[in-house]
Formats: sequence, structure tokens, C-alpha cells
Amino acid sequence: QLQLVESGGGLVQAGGSLRLSCAAAGRTFRNYAVGWIRQCPGMEREIIAAMRLKDISIWYANSVKGRFAISRDNTKNMVFLEMNTLKPEDTAVYYCAADVTGITADRNDYWGQGTQVTVSS
Repeated sequence: QLQLVESGGGLVQAGGSLRLSCAAAGRTFRNYAVGWIRQCPGMEREIIAAMRLKDISIWYANSVKGRFAISRDNTKNMVFLEMNTLKPEDTAVYYCAADVTGITADRNDYWGQGTQVTVSS
């Protein structure tokens, strides 16, 4: 069982940077794949970054590749998302997620409540 809580969202200017954090409560955190999913206004949720459990490989959506970086610290039960060169189209609610088999856009074992990121022009 896990509980996830995101933090670090806010209002930033285009071109700026932001770091999102996800705190996990649970003794089995290391056994889950983790990822970040965002939902833009009026849009469906999309995976922007995911870390596989088997080989700890990392996948990024093309829209954020080269700008965002996902990382995790199992000793602290934390997942992070470094966001750089932010664009107005990055404006969305960002969710962290964990799943025993793999991260999907809309079905995961555990979800955080989300944190709002707004990028101004």
C-alpha cells in the first residue's frame, strides 16, 4: 500500500524551471515502477516520464524530452521531476503515480492528488 503526495507546483514564466516532488508513504515503495502524468485543461491525461521497475530504464514523452528529468530516491521514498525551459503548453496538473507492473496514462495502482503548474507567456 502506498500514499503519494505531490508538491512544488506553482506559477512560472516561460523559459523558467521548476522541480516537482512526490513523497511516498509505504514500506514497499522500491517495488513499484514510478512516473509522472499530466493533464492539460480539456485534455486527456498523458505520461510525460516513466521509470521501469525491471531495469530502471526511463521513458520521456517527445514533448518534454531534453527538458524534463525524472529521478527517484528509494532511501527517502521520493520521486522528483526537474522541469526546464518551461513553455506555456506545459501548463497542467501534474500527478505522480506508482504501479507494480508499469505506468500508464490513466490506470495505475496509486496516484497522488496532483499539483498545478502554470507557465505564463
